[in-house]
Amino acid sequence: MIRSFLWLAFLPIALALPAVASSACMPVTVETSLPLPRSESGVAAGCIAYRRAPATLQGASAQVLVFGDPQVKSAADVDYYRRDIVEPLIGTPAALGIVLGDLVDDAPALYPQVKTVTGLLGVPWLYAPGNHDVDADAVSDEASLDAFHRAIGPDTFARETALANIVVLDDVIVQPGRQPAYIGGLREDQFAFLERWLPSLSKDKLLVVAMHIPLYRRDSADSFRAQDRTRLYALLAPFPHVLVLSAHTHIQQQYAHTARDGWHGPKPLHEYNVGAACGAFWSGVKDAAGIPAATMADGTPNGYAVLTVKMGGAYALAWHNARDPEDTQIGLHAPKVLRHGAYPAWGVYANVYMGDADSRVEYRIDDGAWKPMRRVLQPDPALLAENARDDEADVLRGYDRSPEAKASPHLWRGALPTDLAEGGHVIEVRAFDRWRGEVHAQTRYRLQAAASPRAPL
Repeated sequence: MIRSFLWLAFLPIALALPAVASSACMPVTVETSLPLPRSESGVAAGCIAYRRAPATLQGASAQVLVFGDPQVKSAADVDYYRRDIVEPLIGTPAALGIVLGDLVDDAPALYPQVKTVTGLLGVPWLYAPGNHDVDADAVSDEASLDAFHRAIGPDTFARETALANIVVLDDVIVQPGRQPAYIGGLREDQFAFLERWLPSLSKDKLLVVAMHIPLYRRDSADSFRAQDRTRLYALLAPFPHVLVLSAHTHIQQQYAHTARDGWHGPKPLHEYNVGAACGAFWSGVKDAAGIPAATMADGTPNGYAVLTVKMGGAYALAWHNARDPEDTQIGLHAPKVLRHGAYPAWGVYANVYMGDADSRVEYRIDDGAWKPMRRVLQPDPALLAENARDDEADVLRGYDRSPEAKASPHLWRGALPTDLAEGGHVIEVRAFDRWRGEVHAQTRYRLQAAASPRAPL
């Protein structure tokens, strides 16, 4: 394993240590294909400092890489991030990238390395801060991102492109000396900025809101403040094409904000809570390349997302497991053998990584008729089996064991028949992804005759 990062010193220093904005106004980058508004003078609340940058998202469509939580805590983790996520993407057709916070795991000294490794992809990157990016000795929320500002840049900013407008928001409200130590929400200066900037935008483009802590309600002490959510809803409601990107949870989930949440836009507000690049904090058994499995608690492999933005506010999303040449979209778990003629109490489970409550998921056996699978809110059995292997091991199987399996929001089950012929049978599962269309996965099980049970004495 590579333990030294001296090679980073030979890359341009500008990639690692950008200058912090000198203006007190919020920075908005306007790409060269668009007219440049005049920056506002003074330090009035919400004032905007406009800047130029080369065009990225243009043409009929363009791709954006989206990383959730690289969350490195050591040189070893930076090495995993480089080899598992970044290097396989060199040569990407993406024109822009977004990191949704938790660049580091309370290790600000690693900011330059994370930014330089990410910069190997050769596209502009937008970085949101996360709760593990705050200064450990912060005495206030206002002073909680000093290290982030020095090494990475502003915590709140926007970018206007030909195909989409993107705003990156620090939504971690630090509460030193209190419990919880932070909550989700926005500052008054951020609201002032949004109140000035959003009305200047065209409504025929996609508006992307990128943040760390999810906007949707969560049963967690650090959930996004309800009053801030209501205020943000009101600012976003006039826009017909909005996508919220969040991270933080180390699972993956699609969420539709509706009237039950207090959202009153023209259609449900789509939030994609993106899985983590580090998965479950770079945990689990290492593979032949020395990289941990890093499977998340919902059974989703670690990886990254691709957002494709299109003309007229349209977009598409795709999840890609790290270093997966098959680009697997469905994880299957089924028993290897069942008794022929047994009661059909056992099933195949399909973890549809980009699935949601409305997803159509079906299965069939041996080219038979397709049957619907039932969505179940329970842990992925494949990860439960890995938990059992960790429990039964006499020695540590990795630096940190895989996470305890939690109920997955995108798991489906289908009962396996036992009245077919003895021998092997093929299980095929298909799901209908709203962007990719039909995706498939396949596995096998075997039916075996058992000896007659011994007669009772």
